[in-house]
Amino acid sequence: MKKTIAILSIIIFSACSDFLDESMQGIYTSETFFKTDDHAILALNAAYQPIAFTNIRNALWVFGDVASDDAIKGGIPGDQSEIEFIEQFTYTRDNGFLEHIWQRYYEGISRSNDAIHRLGNRVNDDVRERVQAEAKFLRAYYYFHLVNIFGEIPLKAEPAYAAADLHVPVSPATDIYEQIVRDLRDAADDLPVSVGGQHGRATKGAALGLMAKAYLFLEDYDATLDAIAELEELGLYGLMPVYSHNFMEATQNNQESVFEIQHLSDQDPFQGNVLNQWFAPQPENGYFFNVPVDDFVDAFETSHEGVVDPRLDYTIGREGQTWINGEPFDPAWSPTGYINKKHLQPLDEIPAGSKGDGSLNYVFMRYAEVLLMKAEALNELGRSAEALEPLNEVRRRARESFLHDETLEGFGEVPDGLLADITTTNQADLRGIIRNERRTELGFEFHRFYDLMRYGKAYAEARLGDTNFVYDQHRYFPIPQSEVDINNQINF
Repeated sequence: MKKTIAILSIIIFSACSDFLDESMQGIYTSETFFKTDDHAILALNAAYQPIAFTNIRNALWVFGDVASDDAIKGGIPGDQSEIEFIEQFTYTRDNGFLEHIWQRYYEGISRSNDAIHRLGNRVNDDVRERVQAEAKFLRAYYYFHLVNIFGEIPLKAEPAYAAADLHVPVSPATDIYEQIVRDLRDAADDLPVSVGGQHGRATKGAALGLMAKAYLFLEDYDATLDAIAELEELGLYGLMPVYSHNFMEATQNNQESVFEIQHLSDQDPFQGNVLNQWFAPQPENGYFFNVPVDDFVDAFETSHEGVVDPRLDYTIGREGQTWINGEPFDPAWSPTGYINKKHLQPLDEIPAGSKGDGSLNYVFMRYAEVLLMKAEALNELGRSAEALEPLNEVRRRARESFLHDETLEGFGEVPDGLLADITTTNQADLRGIIRNERRTELGFEFHRFYDLMRYGKAYAEARLGDTNFVYDQHRYFPIPQSEVDINNQINF
């Protein structure tokens, strides 16, 4: 036995240098990856991963809804208190939710940069063009959110080839937007009109829609209309007859969807939508966060006889109405008496035991928003009479839900005076109407806070007057302390 051990020791130690010199097997590096078509597609797929709502680190709803006048944190008092600090504008740089969204979306940018710049010469030209176009759309998507949340941020348009490349100073928001529109123009030129059954991939229409939104935020209204005209020329998009079909699993990826982020239940690795649990009431094994407030409810119009805009009950649960499972809604489920439901699935689709593994997609942009952007741009250019057509198209669909949705009380006839066509051409009055229409049409789709900020100081401070919000101090959230600590080009 001793002899055998000795022989083994000699073999092991004599071969030690050979073992140490051996390359690791099954491990890719930047030198061995990005070489083939398959590698290129894998790199692109990785760049899509951070956009999904597969964990709490993609808490876009905190910045889109809870920070706005539409919602409060909700949930059990004291649970996830950092969200409440954001709601009340009492946060500090070490707030975990600032760090989550920053790290996740910069990870998306990093992966997009790899897909754009690292493809080897063995990748076919058609694959290269497709991958780079989709990755440019994704990079623009990530930067659009980051610049609206944080303002001046590091602009990283290439991979980090060396350690020094990780340290990048902040750029003005205008420079970030220049990169966004440049990426979207390139993407729109190369992306296909349709991706067949590969739902969730960027298309020409998705790039044009986000480009229109970027130009709208820049107040370049002519460019906004040009991008929308290109999108409309594709002839692909239209409003669904029933508003709620944009938020149901059975009718996902429909004609109204311009860009939709996909989720699947019961997958390994996990691809489910966790919002289904974060927003659901506690009796369904939910956490009941992101709950609507009275001011949001009051934004919806009613008819002469008191019939409310049907979008209200498509968007939230409230007392006296039927909940998504068919039972009466219980206002005790929420600290405000309301639950938002655009991101929720009934228990017969996702049972309580797997509530956090939803299969409902997130629709980032719908054609309804394109129409409202068109109305806003036309009105801001002084073409208010032309703005009425796209605005009233959105309102018409909402009121005509009564002609298409058999579940509505009074089905078959539009209630008299409900959501009548807007006729005023007074620019200031129409501006207020369009802003309210965006609020009700797009409620709880994570857009409201961005809108409040771009509407300006007076509007934002008036709407957030019951918080500690001061426009000059809180227009943008601070760069997370963790990034300040590791990036020696950021000095505060």
